[in-house]
Amino acid sequence: MKVVQTSGKRKTAVARVTLKEGKGRVRINKRPLEIWEPEIARLKMMEPLLLIDDELRNKMDIEANVKGGGVMGQADAVRTAIAKAIVEFTQDSKIRERYMEYDRALLVSDIRRKEPKKPGGRGARKKRQKSYR
Repeated sequence: MKVVQTSGKRKTAVARVTLKEGKGRVRINKRPLEIWEPEIARLKMMEPLLLIDDELRNKMDIEANVKGGGVMGQADAVRTAIAKAIVEFTQDSKIRERYMEYDRALLVSDIRRKEPKKPGGRGARKKRQKSYR
């Protein structure tokens, strides 16, 4: 039995996915993807599954664990991890090409992070105003 493990990141969210041969079940944090809320996050996580054919989708079980970040950051992390796992599991260059053509973020984690706060201000760039003129 073939088992593939991958991970995906977005902001501070980290998703770890285990993909193995099965009946087409998808679970995120032990909950079925079908009941995941909000709907926009669920649709985002389903994108890599919708881009492959039903026959292939029903031959694998996906188990994802995700923590950190917010709802959409977690959704993006899971999406990347699932796409990477499918490409590694199938070893199919056509699926990889289709993912890259649709959205490069499916296979490449987004490296953008929050800029650290600096002294003399309230945030990364904002500074306290001077009032001596």
